[in-house]
Formats: sequence, structure tokens, C-alpha cells
Amino acid sequence: MDNVPVYVGLVFILTTLTTIGFVLYGIFQAQESKNNKTFILVTIMLIAWLGLVALLALNGFYSNFEALPPRLVFAILPPTLVIITLTLNSKSRSFLQKIPITTLTYIHIIRVPVEIVLWWMFLDGLIPKLMTFEGTNYDILSGITAPFIAIFAVGFKNKRRLVAIIWNFIALGLLFNIVGHAILSAPSPFQKFAFEMPNVGVFFFPFVWLPGFVVPAVFFAHIVSLIKLFEGKSELK
Repeated sequence: MDNVPVYVGLVFILTTLTTIGFVLYGIFQAQESKNNKTFILVTIMLIAWLGLVALLALNGFYSNFEALPPRLVFAILPPTLVIITLTLNSKSRSFLQKIPITTLTYIHIIRVPVEIVLWWMFLDGLIPKLMTFEGTNYDILSGITAPFIAIFAVGFKNKRRLVAIIWNFIALGLLFNIVGHAILSAPSPFQKFAFEMPNVGVFFFPFVWLPGFVVPAVFFAHIVSLIKLFEGKSELK
């Protein structure tokens, strides 16, 4: 990854740190007492996970494109399973529902710098055009509209629940769109697109944090938001 300008990696690292900040702030807000055990535990787990993913990427673990199953699965699957488990477990689900929906909505702002980084990576030949806003990736719209949804749909006293629900489903669809294209553009037996310029950038540090943390964090925010929106209470917090 020596051909990537330093500023591209720095912007992405800052974006990842911002995502961590949103997640931890939401956990902090969900605590009803001054007991910070959950906050500390989540902080330690996130640091450990990000450190492990980075270490494996720096040692070329994910970039073995001949391995089966594709090794990037080991960066994507663990956080996805954790999210599913947390939302299905009644105790943890009850805790997650205490995260303010405004925080869960504002987190999507990070999708704007992510899309800019992806565009820079395309210019450097690390991902195909279809993974950028010049191609078939319109995920940047989720990031641009997120603050307006946070303010006008879930932030004011009179909530616009239906607007928030529709927006979350559309933004979730845009997320699935780019994830699907990213998977099918990566060098593997399952590759269907972009053979002339495959998706190789996300297999290396620091960009491996995109599938290994940033995308799961965005997915997490959508799922918890939809749970809160569908729970039927008149007041959203």
C-alpha cells in the first residue's frame, strides 16, 4: 500500500476513530448509573478487536486471495455475529434500546468521509469505480441526509417516526448495495465484477477496518434504531 497517499490513510483512521467515539458515546448515554463497567468493557473489546484486525492485515493474513474461505470473512463475521446476538438477547437488547436514537442517527455522518476515501482509493487503482459515488455506490446520500433526519425526524419534540423508519430502510439498502458490490468485486472464486480493477484496498491496513468495524457499526446503528422505532412507544429517546 506504499502507493497510497498518506492523507488517505490518515483521513480513514480519523473516520474510524470518530465512529468509535459515536459508539462509545452511545454506550455511555445508555448507562443509567455512574457505573461505567459496560462502557469500559466495550472500550477494551473494541480496542482489542481493532488491534487484532490491524495486526492480521499488516502481516498479510487477509490478502491471501487464494485461501478458502476468503479470509476477509474473519474480519466481517465476528462483529456481525456479535450484533445479531446482542439484538436477539433480551437483556442486552433492553440496554441497547436506551441508546438515544439521535446518537444512532448522527453516526451515519461518517459515511461521507468513507465515500471520499473510497473515491481516493479508486483513483489509486485499489477499488473499482462501481464502489464509488461515480459508479453504483450512492451511500454518501445516507451520510449527507443523516444530520437532517437526526434533527427533524427524531430530534424534535414531535417525532416523525414514519420518516425515520423509511430513511433507515433506504439507508440500510444503500449499505447492502455497496457491501454486495464490494464482496463480488473482491478477488475470490465468487468474484463477478471489476476483473480489470478488483477490490483489493480493503484487505490492507488501515482500510480493513472498513469491513471489520465501520460497516458493522453503521449496520448496528440501523438495527438498533429500527428496533426503537418499531417498539411502539409514543416517545423516542
